[in-house]
Amino acid sequence: MKSEFFKVFWMLSIGFLTAGTSLTVFAQTWPSKPVVLVVTYPPGGTADIMARAISTPLGQILGTPVVVENKPGASGQIAASFVAKSAPDGYTIMLDASSFAVNPSLYPNLPYNPERDFKTLGMLALYPNVLLVHPSFPVRTVKELVSLAKSKPNGISFASSGNGSAQHLAGVLFTHKAKIEMQHVPYKGAGLALNDVMGGQIPVFFGSVGSTMQYIESKKLLALAVTSNKRVPSLADVPTMVEGGIASYEIYEWNALFAPAAAPKDILQKLSASITKVTQRDEFKERVSKLGGEVFQGDSEVAERFIKAQTSQWLALSKEKILSID
Repeated sequence: MKSEFFKVFWMLSIGFLTAGTSLTVFAQTWPSKPVVLVVTYPPGGTADIMARAISTPLGQILGTPVVVENKPGASGQIAASFVAKSAPDGYTIMLDASSFAVNPSLYPNLPYNPERDFKTLGMLALYPNVLLVHPSFPVRTVKELVSLAKSKPNGISFASSGNGSAQHLAGVLFTHKAKIEMQHVPYKGAGLALNDVMGGQIPVFFGSVGSTMQYIESKKLLALAVTSNKRVPSLADVPTMVEGGIASYEIYEWNALFAPAAAPKDILQKLSASITKVTQRDEFKERVSKLGGEVFQGDSEVAERFIKAQTSQWLALSKEKILSID
């Protein structure tokens, strides 16, 4: 009986040792094939722009191609669910936006657990949004928009790239602080929303500075205010929301990279370190600056704390019934 026990114990011990050795060897040989960077939003928005800005230099540092793959839909849930269930081997990572921290407030039955299933690899940048209107819309300032909205409760619509997106949150915060009611119209991505706003179907849009700059410069859209606490250099003549009369208003879109939490620690650390190297390059900082943003300062641990704080903030607003998808 004892001999059988020791035989089983020996076999289990060998198994554990072999598994540990295999993981070590795997981490040492990683990467041996392309890394897929899954983007939670479609082409055309800031998330996609950032994914393509980082994919090439990240691939150069890792020594393997980083292939961008867009999986839009359900405010990032489709992509996040896909990545959460993918093999935790470092070959599938995700770029998400502010919706990552908001979805727990809007959707109580997510097909994944943001805190348990993902490890934050790094935050890329913070971007202010800009409050835009179609030229045919009869307002030219924030105060005029507020006044018109008060005269027409829920009679004015604003578009966003989806429930829980930075554009949605910017609108929610605006209506809350201005004490007005507007109709939220979510789209499956910023590009689709932007098309309808420029077409005049929806009059108001909180868009990212980077993806809408060309339309502002060509006068196809009019900029009323930026959502940051200071003016954006590339839109120096556009006031902040506070300057426009909305007290204590400040909100940013952000983009971060994530990996399945169960991936080997050595690989997660290598990915995080590589991402930090890219974000500290002058050319990356210049790219972000031209898009109206600023590179996030801090490593993956700082980024993770930032995201947790954002998640708590939106959960609190949800409990107060200020944030919803109704």
